Amino acid sequence: MTITITAFERSPDGGRGLARDTRVRWALEEAGQPYEVRLVSFRAMKEPAHLALHPFGQIPTYEEGDLALFETGSIVFHIAERHAGLLPDDADARARAITWMFAALNTVEPPILELATARVLEGDKPWSKERLPLVEDRVRDRLKQLSARLAGADWLDGGFSAGDLMMVSVLLRLKPSGILDGYPNLAAYVARGEARPAYKRAFDAQLAVNTGKPPTG
Repeated sequence: MTITITAFERSPDGGRGLARDTRVRWALEEAGQPYEVRLVSFRAMKEPAHLALHPFGQIPTYEEGDLALFETGSIVFHIAERHAGLLPDDADARARAITWMFAALNTVEPPILELATARVLEGDKPWSKERLPLVEDRVRDRLKQLSARLAGADWLDGGFSAGDLMMVSVLLRLKPSGILDGYPNLAAYVARGEARPAYKRAFDAQLAVNTGKPPTG
């Protein structure tokens, strides 16, 4: 059955790989699964046809036969469960990899998204200058903890897994801020993720949508 995902017709980030469809593309590339992409406009995302797939009117969605999913964590987990390459065979290692997926989305990403909101959407508010350092400190607290856990390892728990895919995807949001540079092992960790051939294919594919140029790989 053909896998179809949805993505922005024009991504707000201009194709820098921060839109969440990149995470799903990456997972499918790691798993070696072909897929099709249906592009949706911001208007179409709020119309009944798309809301039937994603009740909150966002992207991405995932369709395969009669199955329709939304939320990147759920989609990536589904891909990892059905196809080799993203979860270890050992049951305990598998459980730890899944735990890191949850940690990326529930513990590390929220303060990073809060930082983006504080800088982009609240930067002109009179209280922004006082609030921003507090938000940045919350991000740094999480990075300090994650940096200590990763230490000098290449990946979070043995070999690369879906946990790393989600964590790298989350940390990529910090690159424009420069905050990640204060944690060299995390910056190197993200760079290793970006260097993976599957990530490069996923990134090039979504970039092509926004630039109109065909992928290079």
